[in-house]
Amino acid sequence: MQTCRELGINTVGVYSTADRDSLHVRYADEAVCIGPPLGKDSYLNIPRIIAAAEITNADAIHPGYGFLAENADFAEVCSSSGIKFIGPQAEMIRKMGDKNTARETVIAAGVPVVPGSEGLISDVKDAQVTAEKIGFPIIIKPTAGGGGKGMRVVNEAGQLEKALATAQNEAQQAFGNSGVYFEKFIETPRHVEIQVLSDQHGNTMHLGERDCTIQRRHQKLIEETPSPVVNEELRTRMGDAAVAAAAAINYEGAGTIEFLLDKNGDFYFMEMNTRIQVEHPVTEERYSVDLVKEQILVAAGETIAGYVFSPKGHAIECRINAEDPAHSFRPSPGELQVFHTPGGYGVRVDSHGYASYRVPPNYDSLIAKLVVHADTREEAIERMLRALDEFIVAGIKTTIPFHKKLLETEEFKKGKYDTGFLDNSGFTVS
Repeated sequence: MQTCRELGINTVGVYSTADRDSLHVRYADEAVCIGPPLGKDSYLNIPRIIAAAEITNADAIHPGYGFLAENADFAEVCSSSGIKFIGPQAEMIRKMGDKNTARETVIAAGVPVVPGSEGLISDVKDAQVTAEKIGFPIIIKPTAGGGGKGMRVVNEAGQLEKALATAQNEAQQAFGNSGVYFEKFIETPRHVEIQVLSDQHGNTMHLGERDCTIQRRHQKLIEETPSPVVNEELRTRMGDAAVAAAAAINYEGAGTIEFLLDKNGDFYFMEMNTRIQVEHPVTEERYSVDLVKEQILVAAGETIAGYVFSPKGHAIECRINAEDPAHSFRPSPGELQVFHTPGGYGVRVDSHGYASYRVPPNYDSLIAKLVVHADTREEAIERMLRALDEFIVAGIKTTIPFHKKLLETEEFKKGKYDTGFLDNSGFTVS
């Protein structure tokens, strides 16, 4: 909405009754309630969203980064309704949204992938044969959805049958699709993703990498760019692979190619997110670009040919969640009795909250993204610690104490960690 205002475009915010007091509702030029708190009755209700667009004479819909952002059916309905979906076309989403199809697509484009099953796992016998062929440990992944749901690591054959049933059931509950596939489990990897941008004229470029290795149960908590372990040669190879993957489906808009990077410097395609990412601000800060603006311009038919972005310095993002890190990160909804955000040079806060706002229990616990930019990684860490000290929230528990403690560790300062660091190191916040 801020970008649209700068471009002279009026906006309509849609909201559920649980979000009636959210800042986006107040900021929009118009706002339309699309239903009660349950996602299926509001943010996942395609007819109600299309109706809101039609009654307000909207030309386009920006899907954000949740709910229907990667829903091919929604993109298709937008198109058939004469409304521009700000993102890729439905067939592009389908090719990359189904992880098994995505693997096949990028393999054909010459992008390295983790050894895995050829297609979905049909039954226990197929699972046993496939797992033995790949070699333990393996990871079971849902073909639809993300966010860690339906994923299980299996270290030996005796664990396989139970883990398969559990993963299929969880995938069915979360995504309405029980399909799963197997991959070789890469031990002690880093999670490094490449930001890509493509237009409607066949041009694709990348804007460097983001390191999203600090995770808890597959949920990202801290992101930064550049990665502390990626050099120019590796950045070029990963960037070229990401561009090849996007070009393989004639992609349109902003997207992210996610890779696993092993200790030997080899990288493997994991998935493509056909949407803007939560962590896109770190790329914006380092490359001095408004990625949402670029999404809108690309959707309007403009070309990115001739674009040159020069990266500068280091950017870090901490996700400020309404969670209690001292008690297994349990959700902590409630009223923001005090909500004082930090400021100063090189500090950015993206949030829908404000003092007296009540964080609802219905959706993702993210309440703010705290982003800093500095000349070096060391300076960025110090700036982030200063900003975290200035970020005062009362009334609920947040992940601020977690971030303070983590950024002070020698492992983080030296960049020596992997995706299992939080789950395996015994790191706790009391």
